[in-house]
Amino acid sequence: MRADLPTESPPNRPVALDTEADLDRLVDAHTRVLVDFYTDGCSVCAGIEPVLGNVARAHDDLVVAMINPRDDPPLIERFSIASVPTLLLFENGSVVGRLAEGFQGGDAIDAFLADPWPAPDA
Repeated sequence: MRADLPTESPPNRPVALDTEADLDRLVDAHTRVLVDFYTDGCSVCAGIEPVLGNVARAHDDLVVAMINPRDDPPLIERFSIASVPTLLLFENGSVVGRLAEGFQGGDAIDAFLADPWPAPDA
């Protein structure tokens, strides 16, 4: 488990997560967390990374995190990850929105954060 996960104020950059335990700890420590599920070698995933950096800087109440579900395969089933990138929005520990529509620009992500599309299990 990573010792350098933010536990107080949200950082102004995406946080790299390694494991499901890291994700759980981060979600438990913050009210709102946007998680990007990506894979290495995915050009769309690489393209959305700088956008997520801008989102992290623009939202003081939000932690932005990134995790590769191939590094911890139980994440794939737990969160029904069928494609990447998939963005999940957690509020108070629960998934409240899912955005799995390929590349999304900053305006689209901001709109999603303001009015999350319901997650299938939310």
